[in-house]
Amino acid sequence: MPEIITDPSPNCDDRGPGFTVDMLVLHYTGMETAAAALERLKDPKAEVSAHYLIDEDGNVHRLVDERMRAWHAGVAHWRGRTDINARSIGIELVNPGHEWGYREFPEPQIRELEAICLGVLTRHPIPARNVVGHSDVAPTRKTDPGELFPWERLAGTGIGLWPAASDNLIMEQPVLADALTEIGYDVTDFSAALKAFQRHFRPDRVTGRIDAETARRVFGLVEMIRRDDGAVS
Repeated sequence: MPEIITDPSPNCDDRGPGFTVDMLVLHYTGMETAAAALERLKDPKAEVSAHYLIDEDGNVHRLVDERMRAWHAGVAHWRGRTDINARSIGIELVNPGHEWGYREFPEPQIRELEAICLGVLTRHPIPARNVVGHSDVAPTRKTDPGELFPWERLAGTGIGLWPAASDNLIMEQPVLADALTEIGYDVTDFSAALKAFQRHFRPDRVTGRIDAETARRVFGLVEMIRRDDGAVS
């Protein structure tokens, strides 16, 4: 069994009154080594942290108690809200990222991530549509966890969503922008928002440009969200 190491980071504070954890945000570290990432996440001068750091061998560092606000999302937006840190759990995966040699996430790391995520989802009322990547909530700034991240696999275990392609094929930008907004994206920069969607749900074509399969998946996700919302109401 991978080891869970309690390794506190000072980079956290109270969530504030009235905040319920209803988001799970996944990241990659984007640094050359796990040691460098851990050092940064614990450095008070860096002012950045996460609740968990998962190494490539599956070992887990618990950095911030889930009751506290970790500083992982930065300037971010989802479903009209910008207070992402106050309402989320953040998990960092050791991976050098696009700058230092982006690579696939090893099986021990993903297996432990699944276990950690399922635990988080039992402790907090996080809807599947609010399991997102850093690039989803900050599309103009971030690319993590990236197009190699196995979102479809996680959705199969009950972590997040993975839509079937819709029969609805509308490729006009204003209509797609409305659909992306309904999903949760900030579409101020439409191309960046579409690229973030592709990175998550269309990883074989991350262009920021409209194509038929991307459009079908956008509307497929909208339809899935609407069905889920109807089942809850």
